[in-house]
Amino acid sequence: MIFVCAASVFAQDTRVILLGTGTPNPDPERMGPSVAVISGARVYLVDCGPGVVRRAAQAGLKMQQLTRLFVTHLHSDHTAGYPDLILTPPNADREEGLEAYGPPGLRAMTRHILKAWQEDFTIRLHGTQPHKASGFAVTAHDVRPGEIYRDDMVRVLAFAVPHGGWKHAYGYRFEAKDKVIVISGDTTYSQALIAAAKGADILVHEVYSEKGWEGRTPEWRKYHAAYHTSAPDVGRVAAQVHPRKLVLYHLLPMGQSPEEVLDEVRRNWDGEVVYGKDLDVIR
Repeated sequence: MIFVCAASVFAQDTRVILLGTGTPNPDPERMGPSVAVISGARVYLVDCGPGVVRRAAQAGLKMQQLTRLFVTHLHSDHTAGYPDLILTPPNADREEGLEAYGPPGLRAMTRHILKAWQEDFTIRLHGTQPHKASGFAVTAHDVRPGEIYRDDMVRVLAFAVPHGGWKHAYGYRFEAKDKVIVISGDTTYSQALIAAAKGADILVHEVYSEKGWEGRTPEWRKYHAAYHTSAPDVGRVAAQVHPRKLVLYHLLPMGQSPEEVLDEVRRNWDGEVVYGKDLDVIR
């Protein structure tokens, strides 16, 4: 019995693929923020920035697997790929509809997307294109912090994080049999995140360079300090969470090199830290 359980956990192989590590800045090497949490054959997407579907294809994910989405907040860089995620996979054999979970406002956003692309839906669903109508379906859920999803592979909890003027912004904790993965979303230094991330094997956290920030205008310094987390503060978070692996995404180096940003994190954290790149696989 012990051997069977161990083999089952090994087969689950819960891991992260960074589909997009960028920001609103149009860096051609980094798509908009999106993280795939994979457990067994299941794929759970966190955010859907620009390029999400093409990056998923590059990562070897099947369009049929893109059926579960968790949105941290409704900033455009985290949601501009949402219409793509609704509309593209059904043209490549997705037969199951998309279930999307996120903060209040997601359902309204979904209604507007469906209305905006109504002519496309009409032609594809009622024209001559072969299709499965179920693959074009999308159900959006406005959720509150707490457990928001559970299946036989993972349990997902949302927790509130501070992100400037946003009334609702979330991070997510994925609990699988073999691993705990936490995604920060966009946030400043957060005690709530620290509490929610306790016991995480992998912590995926946003970051900006403190040195780069010091060279910005006063207006931009005020903005970033209210919306995002400096590299030294990410180190402070990790020093309290003690993840087995810290992964940086939503990268705002502001002119600094990856090694310089990592050095800022390492002022307060001496554990393993990864400066994320699109398509990195994190185990």
